[in-house]
Amino acid sequence: MKEKVEAALEKIRPSLQADGGNVELVEVTEDGIVKVKLVGSCSGCPMSQITLKAGIERILKEEVPGVKEVVSV
Repeated sequence: MKEKVEAALEKIRPSLQADGGNVELVEVTEDGIVKVKLVGSCSGCPMSQITLKAGIERILKEEVPGVKEVVSV
């Protein structure tokens, strides 16, 4: 599952990088929790939780079966 998550994140990265940010995969747990770290301008952005839930989590759930939640660490 980790490889599929990383592949999906590669599709998301260009949008984040266009705004000076990025996302790093920290861990994918056995129970479907994906832990990521928002970096660059994303790390201090007040909209980062919306980006995380409405953007990153939504796309990962669509593209990778078994993803239940995405959390920022």
